[in-house]
Amino acid sequence: AFGLVLSAVGMAYILITSRWLLPDREELSDQIASSSGKQYVAQLEVSVGHFLSGKAPIAGMFADLPGMTVRMIQRGERAILPPFEDISLAPGDLVIVAATRQVLSDAIASKPDLLNQMLRGGEMDEPNRSLLLAEAVIAPGSRMAGRTVELLGFRRLTRAVVLGIQRRSRMIRSRLGEIRLEAGDTLLLCAPPDAFQEMRNSRDIILLEWSSSEIPVTSKARTARIIALLTVIAAATGLLPILHASISGAVIMIMANCLNIRQAGRSLDLRIFMLIGAALAMGIALEATGAVDLITYTILAIAEPYGKYAVLSAIFLLVALLTNILSNAATAVLFTPIAITTALQLNTDPGPFVLAVIYAANCCFATPIAYQTNLLVMGPGHYKFSDYLRFGGPLVILIWIAFTCAAPWLFVL
Repeated sequence: AFGLVLSAVGMAYILITSRWLLPDREELSDQIASSSGKQYVAQLEVSVGHFLSGKAPIAGMFADLPGMTVRMIQRGERAILPPFEDISLAPGDLVIVAATRQVLSDAIASKPDLLNQMLRGGEMDEPNRSLLLAEAVIAPGSRMAGRTVELLGFRRLTRAVVLGIQRRSRMIRSRLGEIRLEAGDTLLLCAPPDAFQEMRNSRDIILLEWSSSEIPVTSKARTARIIALLTVIAAATGLLPILHASISGAVIMIMANCLNIRQAGRSLDLRIFMLIGAALAMGIALEATGAVDLITYTILAIAEPYGKYAVLSAIFLLVALLTNILSNAATAVLFTPIAITTALQLNTDPGPFVLAVIYAANCCFATPIAYQTNLLVMGPGHYKFSDYLRFGGPLVILIWIAFTCAAPWLFVL
């Protein structure tokens, strides 16, 4: 019952404050890409079974292309310009759209068949092939200037597919293959990582390497969700220790081609290992020097004159604070004997004191080193040490207050 009370308090805090206290950070490349308002001209080919087949515009806009402006529909030799009325898209139509890089990237990730005609063939068809998006500028004096992408055989030369072309000087209403490149044009390219490595030495295009970002492989999304769910269930039910469950889940993710070795390696943050080593060293030092006993007896000496419930509250607060430095397991092991001894000295039941240590040891929200899962989400969430303190610190204090208020009602000392 006591655990449910504390859980309810914590859940209410998370639901109310998470939108303001939890940061929503992106990687630098994602921030640069999403902040760019450049509009690229891209081309979508409607095929049989395509999600655009049979779709009609509503008030001149296609609801299935959010964030995209349709500039032209090429139907055979006929070019249909806006406003679009009384027209339904059919297989064979070419839809010329203008969209930002972020919109195109999100569309590719959510609808893998959206640009299937452009990405079809060669190594692009390899299952779970790692693909990157990057921007490149046509260099002054480039041999590509004045030629179209099709005439150049751009894909054969660079192993990259042109997803879009951006030109600042004027609006383009042409098929992608009919646009003659000019110096200063920005191309949105999709290619394997090694293709961009080879492109660095090109004198015809200038690769903007800071703009590269990986296209998520969504074909294995369901498999990844199932593996993650089974990993959590195995750890939560005690079928496997959390360490073994998480490692097994990661290995199965790689074996199932949900991610490759390079992606897995990039997710490892060496700072996490340094934090773990520092936390273990700090815990050993506090125990060996007697600092834990000194802190405990000092707080008990202050709280004892105010009664048994004050001592119980002080132990909870002390353990809740130290668990964020020493880790929850180490704190529980250190303070359980101290709690029992304290209860015996006060001639009271040691049960509530042991429960106080257990509950407080699990208030490990204020630092990344306090619990394993805190470290697991630190890298993927792009969190900083201060984020844990800002969000978890008030939660620790709130649960301590809830424990202190509820203890006289639930425990008899």
